[in-house]
Amino acid sequence: MTALHKARIGVDIGGTFTDVALEVGHRRFTAKTLTTSRAPEEGVLVALRSVLSEAGVDPGEVGVVIHGMTLATNALIERKGAKTALLTTEGFRDVVEIRHENRFEQYDVNIDLPLPLVPRRRRLPICERINARGEILQVLDESSVARAIETLAAEEVEAVAIGFLHSFTNPAHEHRVGDAIARALPNIAVTLSSDVSPEMREYERFSTACANAYLQPMIGRYLANLERNLQRAGFRCPMLLMTSGGGITSVETAIRFPVRLVESGPAGGAIFASCVARQNGLDEVVSFDMGGTTAKICLIDKAQPQTARAFEVARIYRFLKGSGLPLRIPVIEMVEIGAGGGSIARVDTLGRIVVGPDSAGSDPGPVCYGRGGTEPTVTDADVVLGRIDPAAFSGGKMNLDVVSAKRVATERIGSKLDLATEHAALGISEIVDENMANAARVHAIESGKDLRSRTLIAFGGAAPLHAARVAEKLGIDHVLVPANAGVGSAIGLLRAPVAYEVVRGRLIRLSAFDASAANRLFSEMRLEAEAIVRRGAPDAGLTERRSAFMRYRGQGHEIGVQLPVREFSAADKATLTQLFETAYRRLYSRPIPGIEIEILSWVLTLSAPSEGELAKSAATKSHKPKPDGHRPVFDPGTGEFLEVPIFWRPDLEPGAELTGPAVIAEDETSTVISPLFGARIDRFGYIELIRREI
Repeated sequence: MTALHKARIGVDIGGTFTDVALEVGHRRFTAKTLTTSRAPEEGVLVALRSVLSEAGVDPGEVGVVIHGMTLATNALIERKGAKTALLTTEGFRDVVEIRHENRFEQYDVNIDLPLPLVPRRRRLPICERINARGEILQVLDESSVARAIETLAAEEVEAVAIGFLHSFTNPAHEHRVGDAIARALPNIAVTLSSDVSPEMREYERFSTACANAYLQPMIGRYLANLERNLQRAGFRCPMLLMTSGGGITSVETAIRFPVRLVESGPAGGAIFASCVARQNGLDEVVSFDMGGTTAKICLIDKAQPQTARAFEVARIYRFLKGSGLPLRIPVIEMVEIGAGGGSIARVDTLGRIVVGPDSAGSDPGPVCYGRGGTEPTVTDADVVLGRIDPAAFSGGKMNLDVVSAKRVATERIGSKLDLATEHAALGISEIVDENMANAARVHAIESGKDLRSRTLIAFGGAAPLHAARVAEKLGIDHVLVPANAGVGSAIGLLRAPVAYEVVRGRLIRLSAFDASAANRLFSEMRLEAEAIVRRGAPDAGLTERRSAFMRYRGQGHEIGVQLPVREFSAADKATLTQLFETAYRRLYSRPIPGIEIEILSWVLTLSAPSEGELAKSAATKSHKPKPDGHRPVFDPGTGEFLEVPIFWRPDLEPGAELTGPAVIAEDETSTVISPLFGARIDRFGYIELIRREI
């Protein structure tokens, strides 16, 4: 196999399934296996062996493995990271607990706040102080550092975060303390806040540093084990990691900054949906990625997903900002809720059906898997409703237990609410669909956008089953289910560019704009980014993007402004003013005259070209295909089972037209076409659902 046609593999570990996509030339092969939660690398190797065997490819013929996962996210949510300490400026050990001193739920007297990752007894004060200009007000007290190191050893700490006040302007003290810990306790992972998040706002910076330290030992061990097992299996290629910002990076960088892997799997899905949007010329879409554990919703405009500089993980209150742990890292902005195929349903004390956020995962999994599950899940409900063929699930590799799914739906839901089995299953399905639709509504409203004119791109193992019903609830008329939708995130990993983003907190007022200082800053940032990007793309041409976070002096928050990629001169003071006012006008209708403008943070992103397209187009000819069979599927509109035609997706040619209700089945998922929709297979082989005029 020539270097030009070497195979490329994308691997995505989810909470329930591990997905693999292999591409060699124009051919694609996929595999979906249950995630082995105790040792995730084992499930990866099982999936790799399966897809390599099907493709007839030897491990030595693989050119690159690109990996995304939810392991970092799950570790933060489930609090299964390392025993971590925080060393911080004396007097500021409680910053991570005081937070912003605001209430995200104004009138809830019993409000719950997420506990810090580091308990107070392991938040150790260090005598030192640097001011906002980077000037040393109090020299570092070496004796306080020595006492802290003694405590770290006595507590048998696995990881340390070091976060000093204003270290983003002068990291000297953080570096000195980090070096001292590395000399005294070389087996402890050390994170400097000035490295992981060199920006103002100490709460977000300390929280991000703590999360990075909390994840370092676990993610480091996992990646080292996976690399070693891949080499033993005959792989000789590099492994790259997807970051939450939508770029891919090296293993070394991922081990150093594992917090950037939070949301890396869902980011692959957003990249996948963006490629589908670009391929189909769709300017406004909403991606709907529903797997076994969670559902992810992302707004995409002009083939670019929304991005953000910060987000929250492990929210106590599902839709409320401020109820989670803040992480200040580049991220594709999406809303993620506990609504997947494995989400557990129950009846609460008020007699309501509630679904999630807890999931049966892969072990034991839904009751119908026959692996010891005892609680009804969304997948069990879909089986009872006839949406999933129990004999063809996962390509026929798993025979689903329909009898047990019906029994548990009756016992845990139906009997408590005096509902028939199918109505209990419908209740589970309707609640989870409304949860996802409501999450999408809230996300769109917060972004100031309307969902109704958008196309819904559905992928993930469970999304095509629920896409039509979610679209009905949202008033969306157009749904697209791409080829290999069941492993969409893994395919998205193969479309992502090698990229890295560098941020620097440096306060500059435009009235005193220093062009040479800005040029030096971007030059330093370019060197740092290029050193990382070249590890994954040694010979590629690189694209640089610049932006700055700016505000009117006296404001509490800033907005992102795109900057030109070139050398700045003194005349650019007017250019930067105009760019800021244009961005400000777009958000708030008008600028504020006479107020000084300042830049707080500078951002540089460097990326290599992404690889290839998703699918080749083919000529279409309208025709009505014959179904492969029929089976009863429950219809929410009539409240009855209807005998609906079943089509096998690989047999459907471009131009095929179908009328709902119907089901299009494939190895990794099934697409349910409701009576309100018609369907056609487009020129790329994608399923296009279009609301019918009734």
